[in-house]
Amino acid sequence: MIRVGIVGGTGYTGVELLRLLARHPEVQIASITSRGDAGTDVTQMFPNLRGRLRLRFEDPATANLKSCDAVFFATPNGVAMEQAPPLLDAGVRVIDLAADYRISDVADWSRWYGMQHASPEWVGKAVYGLPEMNRAAIRNARLVANPGCYPTAVQLGFMPLLERGLVELHHLVADAKSGVSGAGRKAEVATLFAEASDNFKAYAVPGHRHLPEIRQGLSAMAGEPVGLTFVPHLTPMIRGIHATLYARIRSEADLQALFAERYRDEPFVDVLPAGSHPDTRSVRAANTCRIAVHRPQGGEVVVVLAVIDNLVKGAAGQAVQNLNIMFGLPETEGLQQIAVLP
Repeated sequence: MIRVGIVGGTGYTGVELLRLLARHPEVQIASITSRGDAGTDVTQMFPNLRGRLRLRFEDPATANLKSCDAVFFATPNGVAMEQAPPLLDAGVRVIDLAADYRISDVADWSRWYGMQHASPEWVGKAVYGLPEMNRAAIRNARLVANPGCYPTAVQLGFMPLLERGLVELHHLVADAKSGVSGAGRKAEVATLFAEASDNFKAYAVPGHRHLPEIRQGLSAMAGEPVGLTFVPHLTPMIRGIHATLYARIRSEADLQALFAERYRDEPFVDVLPAGSHPDTRSVRAANTCRIAVHRPQGGEVVVVLAVIDNLVKGAAGQAVQNLNIMFGLPETEGLQQIAVLP
């Protein structure tokens, strides 16, 4: 059994990790921490886990995380960079669900996240945890930077096109929508029911923190820098991301066949039949990205539609997928959940 710890278990990604790991046949949850709720029974906060877990939140200062085989950080940005290095030095493998190790340029990271990096020596050692791109490196990684939710959907949608050099690289557009759980489990006016319900708006148009992460990944796929316009939107739903991606074609190809072939052996990417329009409910609570590719009126622009659950394939599910890879387990272990309908 793999002994795992979770740092920061009271947020939405924390409880999603608990939901997935509680039924994982090869995992024992040894510790879950929360500074503010230490001593509280986990099921008191999350009653959906009653009968599945017998754990109390522990203070991170006293939790014996070094006895774990792997530790997940489901914490705000800036926490893992302080607390992960001692665990790594002790031989614990770490999966960070925040952004602390996602961007390879430390100065660029500091500009976007407004703080100095506390462990820059680990940034270059971290492996970006998008399995469909970095599976081989993830297997031997000591530190995995789990991708963000928007970056997962956008990168998976663009990947086949950029790897084959089929589109112009300087005018890529990602128009993406997210449910309110993407903002985290905290009190903010913008995510109050009366503010977010029956409403729809763009935000962070001048620059979202996920932009450098997406641009870094797309540039790696293309083998050269890309130009990307990324506009996120808040939608009146709890879970889900829908990314509508646009690119101008520069080389002819059978796009449907290209996507089907690229993702043929990927267990968590589903390329839909030609003419399909995936919806977010088709992936709710599942570790799946569903993709459809279109070429409207046979013109010069390709439109890719990609949907994920932001808390699963966009966060906790992908983290468990990375855990499976790191420990040599079947990649689908504990992640066979079918999406919830209606």
